[in-house]
Parts: sequence; C-alpha cells; structure tokens
Amino acid sequence: MSYATAITRDRATAASQDLTPGGSTGDSGRFGTRWWIAATCLLSVVGLGLFAYARQASEGLAVTGMRTVGAGGAAWGLYIVGDVFFIGVSFAGITIAALIRLLGIASIRPLSRAAELLTITALVLGAFCVMADLGQPLKGLLYLPMYARPMSPFFGTFSLVVGGYLFASCVYFFLAGRADAAAHAKKGGRFSLLSRIWAFGYKGTLSERVRHHRVSFWLSLVILPLLVTAHSTLGFIFGTQGGRPGWFNALAGPGFVVMAGVSGIGVLIVIAAALRKFMNLQEVIRPEAIRWLGNLLLALVAAYLYFMVAEEMTANYAAVESETRIAHEVVFGAYSPLFWTVVASLVVSLVVLFVQFVRQKSSIGWTVFAGVVVNVAALGKRILIVVPSLTHGMLLPYEPGSYMPSWVEVSIFAGLLALGILIFMVFTRIFPIIPSESHHVDEAAPRASTILRPALFLTTLAAGVGMAVVGFLYSARYGTEPYSDPVLPFAPLVFIAGIVTCLMSAVVYELVPDPPVVPQLKEAPAPAPLQEGLGNLAVQ
Repeated sequence: MSYATAITRDRATAASQDLTPGGSTGDSGRFGTRWWIAATCLLSVVGLGLFAYARQASEGLAVTGMRTVGAGGAAWGLYIVGDVFFIGVSFAGITIAALIRLLGIASIRPLSRAAELLTITALVLGAFCVMADLGQPLKGLLYLPMYARPMSPFFGTFSLVVGGYLFASCVYFFLAGRADAAAHAKKGGRFSLLSRIWAFGYKGTLSERVRHHRVSFWLSLVILPLLVTAHSTLGFIFGTQGGRPGWFNALAGPGFVVMAGVSGIGVLIVIAAALRKFMNLQEVIRPEAIRWLGNLLLALVAAYLYFMVAEEMTANYAAVESETRIAHEVVFGAYSPLFWTVVASLVVSLVVLFVQFVRQKSSIGWTVFAGVVVNVAALGKRILIVVPSLTHGMLLPYEPGSYMPSWVEVSIFAGLLALGILIFMVFTRIFPIIPSESHHVDEAAPRASTILRPALFLTTLAAGVGMAVVGFLYSARYGTEPYSDPVLPFAPLVFIAGIVTCLMSAVVYELVPDPPVVPQLKEAPAPAPLQEGLGNLAVQ
C-alpha cells in the first residue's frame, strides 16, 4: 500500500467532528470551575511534595525511611520504586502509538496522542524520582556525563531511557501533532502562538502528508526495539547483581517489560475512560477501544502471573539457601501481606477481563476497575522487587532490616502523581487531545525535485552515528586502562548526543521546506503563417 493510499484511508476514518481543545468546537482554552477546583487540589499536593523535598534537601536523606544495609535498613526505597513504576507506565503509551501506526488499528486511533503524552509525562516523572533519590542531585548530573561506563546498567538507563527513549517519544509526539497545530493556529485564540510554533510552517500539502507518513512509519520501527531494550536494561540493573539474593534472575528483563505493559495499559484505560466522561468524547473514543485495550491487558496479566509462578517455584525448590530465604520471607514472612495483595489483585483483574472476553461483552466500568487494580499490583510488585533483597538479602553477617517510607517520601511521590495528572489536564485545555488528519490542502502544481532534504537527512544521521560510536568507545575506556578517566572529556554525553542527533534526522527530513512550485508552462498557439510554414516543411 502506498503512502498516498494510507493517507486517503486515514482521512476516511478520521473523526467527523472538529475536535479543538476542550473536546468540542469553540471551547479552546476555556478553564471551567470544576477544572480550576481540580487543578487547585492537585497544585496543593504538588506544593506539599515541593515542601517535603525542600525539607530533604536541607536535612539530608536522614528524613526518609531509607538507611544503609549495616544500619538495618534499605538503601533504596519509594523513590526507586516510583522510578521503576513510572518508567514502566511509559512503556504502553508509545507502544500503542507505534502499533496504531504500523498495524492501522482504527478502533484505538483516537487514543494515540494521549498515549504519546503518557509516555513523555511518565518518563519525566521517573527521572524526577531518581533525582529525589540522590542526596546531591547536582553532582549526579555532573558526574554521570563525565565518568559513566557502558559496563554499568545505569549507563544504559540514562542513555537509552532518558537520552534515546524520551527524546524519540518527544520527536514522534512533535511530528504527529503538527497538522492539528496548524489547524488550531488558523482558528486563533489564546494559545494560537504556541500552535504556530508547533506547526513550524505546516501547510497540509500532499507532499508534507506523504513525508510524515514515511517518517512516522520508520520512527515506529525504531522506537519499538528501542523501548524494549530500554526496559530490559532497567531490569538488568537488578537481574545482573549476582551478589544480591532475590535480584539475580534471568527473568528480570522480560519480567520488567511485561509488567511495564500491564501497568501502562491499565493507566491508559483509565485515561481513555476519563476523556470519554469529562470531555464528552463518547462518540470518538468508542467502547471498542476500551475493549481492545482490555483484551491486551488480559494477555499481559496472564503472562506475568506465569512469570511469578516460575520465579517462586525456582526460588523455593531449586535455588541456593540465600535465594530460598528471600522467597520464604516474601511469600510467608514480613512481606507476605503485600505479596498476596499483589497476587489477589492480578487474579481478580484476570478473572474480570476473562469473563468479559468469554462473554464477548465489555463493560467500561469493569475494565477501568481492572486497570486500577493492576496498577495497585504493579506498585506493590515494584516494592517487592526493590526492598526485600536489601533488608533480607545480605550475604554478610548482619541482622535483617526493615523499611517504611516517611511522610517526606510519600509526599514527594504523591506530588509527582499529582503533577502528572495536572500535565494532562492542562494539555487538554490548550491543544486537541484527539488527533485528526483531515487538515489538508490541494497543491496547484507538483514540487520540484531536490537533493537538499536527503542530503541533510543523511548528513545528520551519519553525524549522529559517528558521535554515538565515538562516545561509546571512549566511555568504555577502549584502548586505555579500565579504571582511568575517559580520554575524551564527557564521552558519555557525546554518546547520548549521538543518539539524539540520530533521532533529529527524522525531524530534519520532515521539516526541511519544500522547494518552490514548478510553474506550469502552457504552449501558445503558433501564428497562422508560421503554422502553414511548418506544415509545408513537414510535407517536404
């Protein structure tokens, strides 16, 4: 199928309603009373989180519930749990957006922009969690680009998750929204300047639309393996630590990917239902979209329950003593209430979704219930991953410890949750949350061919690949002593900049302006005497 055919199909399946911010025509930039009440409540929670972080910054991590291993506590706590949770939620957003583009799933197409926004927001919140966990975050931001090494899983986390995954999601989000930004700018209004900047000269011509479909297709192909690699790397932070019982696990990487899909799809179901209810989008976000997401969630929950059974059987029946001790502590000891809450939550959601699947009837309310319950399970499972191995997984002769988050940690985590909700609420007021590809114009004449666009694209891509290779080699201390400083200063930063430059090649390809229109020359009729002369010449 050609790109022009794909564009025609997308125009035919686009929503007939002109969706501007606020969900209905003429509601752009309006903030109602209920919106302000909700925003005020969320800002209060965000303010509490800021106050708690200011307390932590002034008094140190002693105000948290975290302690060193030797002091009978856990060095990681709710902040790392939140980091794993938020990055897991981000998985489903861009995955759904990419699948919509690659597979053409029309029923969930209206959720593509909300899914992309979910990914970006969750990744930013995950980065904030890491910053809160650092006692001196400014030094962490300085030393990581200077001395990080590829042998450390943290290198992959910051380079692939933040440098690659986050920027790729932003590029996809930016390019996919240019058409609606151009249409919104034409209508004027309070935020028309923002829309004009986002549109970046978009006119809606056939060549622009063909180019966007080509770029979005290849970006989707690049993003899918990138995000799987990024989430697997996050799991390897735990799974590759052979000296920490409870973490050393070959299923850590795949388990993180599957659980990320569970929590992300659950959050996206809740967002879809909220958009339907509070923005009157029942005719746009159809029940079929909720049903499709519910069936996908059913498959992922079943897969993760199988992973949990495999892990527990291995740890209880075939593992070394230290691994068995952790498994017994989780299932039957101090962490058993949380463990069985996680199991019950997953089983209940599985039953609810399976009954709907068998009956071929889907209830939006019950599907949303399953989406909320699986995220309770996801948060609890992240606690079970992070904490028990720190309090009871010691190979040194220390007494078992305990961990309970303080009000500072809870407030900061709650503030980040409120901030994420607030970002969604603000975005829906200033920009269309439902994408539409119906904005187009007809070109009067074909465009002149040019080599400028492919030349700039290839140059940017080649520069990015070169920077990434050089930065990686120097970060790995290639050709030098393994523990020496990198020969190239800020080599890890060069590697991240190379990944970003590679992704920028897609922006360059799509945003380079078209050449001038080729004028259509019309042949003027020759004068009569000249025509007669030409005819006689032809006869001769």
